[in-house]
Amino acid sequence: MPHRFEQYFAVRRFHYLSSLSFSPDGAEVAYSTDTSGQFNLWRQPVIGGWPVQLTVLEEDSARHHAWTREGFVVGIDHHGDEQWQLHRLPATGGWPEDLTRHPGAQFVVGYEHPDRPRLTYSGNATRPEDTSVYELDLVGGNSRPLVEDRGNFEPGPWHPDGRRLALTQVLGNMDQDVFLLDPADGSRRHLTPHQGEEINLPIGFSDRGDALFLLTNRDHEFTWLARLHLAGGLTTVWRGEWDVEAAHLDRERRRLAWVVNEGGLSTFHVLDLASGEELPVPELPRGWCRLSALSPDGRRLAAVISTATRTADVYVADLAAQTATRLTWSFLGGIAEEELCGAEAIHYPSFDRRIPAWLYRPRAAGRLPVVVSIHGGPEAQERPGQEFSLYQYLVSRGVAVLAPNIRGSSGYGRSYQALIHRDWGGGELRDIEAAARWLQEQPWVDRSRIAVYGGSFGGFATLSAMTRLSEYWACGVDLVGPSNLVTFARAVPPHWKHFTRRWVGDPDDDRELLVERSPITYVDRVRAPLLVLQGARDPRVVKAESDQMVERLRAMGREVEYHVFEDEGHGFTKRANLVRAYRLIADFLLRHLGVEGG
Repeated sequence: MPHRFEQYFAVRRFHYLSSLSFSPDGAEVAYSTDTSGQFNLWRQPVIGGWPVQLTVLEEDSARHHAWTREGFVVGIDHHGDEQWQLHRLPATGGWPEDLTRHPGAQFVVGYEHPDRPRLTYSGNATRPEDTSVYELDLVGGNSRPLVEDRGNFEPGPWHPDGRRLALTQVLGNMDQDVFLLDPADGSRRHLTPHQGEEINLPIGFSDRGDALFLLTNRDHEFTWLARLHLAGGLTTVWRGEWDVEAAHLDRERRRLAWVVNEGGLSTFHVLDLASGEELPVPELPRGWCRLSALSPDGRRLAAVISTATRTADVYVADLAAQTATRLTWSFLGGIAEEELCGAEAIHYPSFDRRIPAWLYRPRAAGRLPVVVSIHGGPEAQERPGQEFSLYQYLVSRGVAVLAPNIRGSSGYGRSYQALIHRDWGGGELRDIEAAARWLQEQPWVDRSRIAVYGGSFGGFATLSAMTRLSEYWACGVDLVGPSNLVTFARAVPPHWKHFTRRWVGDPDDDRELLVERSPITYVDRVRAPLLVLQGARDPRVVKAESDQMVERLRAMGREVEYHVFEDEGHGFTKRANLVRAYRLIADFLLRHLGVEGG
């Protein structure tokens, strides 16, 4: 007898906007998970043991946080609106105290001062369209501005002298500048002058303060780990043919850890900075590292890792003992891992290159239905375990899943990622068509039963496919996807507008292009049934994007099913809403692919 839908969705999640941290003494880790039915903050010993829930939120959700010497600072939003307000919370838990009290703005935690009870953070309270940098007094709760210029600025790590810090100006997903800021007089020194787009992300200063460790893609296709000497010059710490996607320094700046994305699978590295030798890392699951952290003493590395057949969980690697401990067990469905479907890494041909993808193929015989799943971002990447519950449930019902990393995806080099810039609905739509054509050629695929599904940018891609490639699909599912690029570009959060023009286009200057690329322009071509899901409080893709598509389809008498979640934003923070939404998605797909559910 096949397992039930509820078993596949008996999963405790770690939110992609969350963080993972060690306690100041390195004995515990903290993370945000929805074990309680909502994202709350938890702490747990690094050697294993019972986790302790620190917040008891129900209508709000705890996202990113910093574990300081004075306790926690937590970013909390309401009904998924992403207007994160910073709250102070004792290390033992309790009721969060609102520090920012500006519900129309968004704040993100930064870095704790090395000596004083201070924490930097960013936010757009000064001007909605700009992101400024502030310093928070962790004892008194008062804040003062450090940078209030035009543009998007984020705080970086503090210099060892405690008098300066790194400052990042975000010009785009692939373009940042780093400065050395003196908060006393506001002066700053530009550390990364460059031409064109270049990734520059500060990690931390060396122990003597004469260099800044930096992630950059200068003169290279992939992001690498560099040592930027303040006296001038850039030297290599690690550089290869894959991206370094995260890096961390310990408190004493003796060890440097980093994570490399090798075709969607994460590998871990730790360098002893005094000897220059790379240290062995205990074996961790071969999958996707979603979050990572290095303990203050540099002895332990923590990571949230998922694989195609294993949900995201917290692991701690002890570098001295050469052991790895799994702290959490997030899948409660009672299904053995060997019963689940692994992911096969494949490539299929598009019009000008081969497209990487993950294929989840059931063991069933005969011609099978397939769901083409398009990830969001678009400058993100399909990774193992990303849609664990939905994919595994579909496969258990005899439905294959093809999850491509279409052009614009991260992880395959700067040239590949940049192909999406100002080309939404262009080359990547041809990649999706190539996926459908490739599937039609496979002897195990029922070419009359292919569906398309995606959320956020993947929802836009789904709507593009349903309108402009209507001949390929038995049905489609759009989750919080833009339908009209003109109205979408006008309604994005105000502090996104600086780079939305470079990323998508200007709603006035580029109106003709955006109209030509918008799914709503081709709505009359929709032939297959469509399911649309939307959060009423979505700040990224506002509800009007789904409303206008559904209204037009209904006016033409097309088959469209529409569900609005009044207490959600861009995705789902409440577990009950998540399960309801994916039950709607799964039932819709199976029904229109002619497959029995359960």
